[in-house]
Amino acid sequence: MATTREKGRDAERLAETWLARRGYVVLDRNHATRGGEVDLVCRDGRVLCFVEVRSRADQGHGAPEETVDRRKALRVVAAATDWARRHGALDDDIRFDVVAVTGSGEGQGFELFQGAFDSSGGSAG
Repeated sequence: MATTREKGRDAERLAETWLARRGYVVLDRNHATRGGEVDLVCRDGRVLCFVEVRSRADQGHGAPEETVDRRKALRVVAAATDWARRHGALDDDIRFDVVAVTGSGEGQGFELFQGAFDSSGGSAG
């Protein structure tokens, strides 16, 4: 049986493929710092996107996107800031997206939340 970490990495790989089909260009994966981690770093046109991937086998305990609270968002922002600094991208247009993956196999679904949160960790919408 797969561990939670293995299931998470599988969801990230599936989300990466799904995003690529929608025109995103993946620049990096799993950029981690002491302060946090960002699952995928992508370009969506001219916008630099830091993507958090969340998955659930079903929505019996809530939707996957609901698991990104302010604390988690701030950890993504910390890792994203580090990535942007290291790659000379601090002046780029930046967006924080969430991809929710639900189900498995044939019944698997994906939903993209562009601009799911802002650099303060709060809801962007």
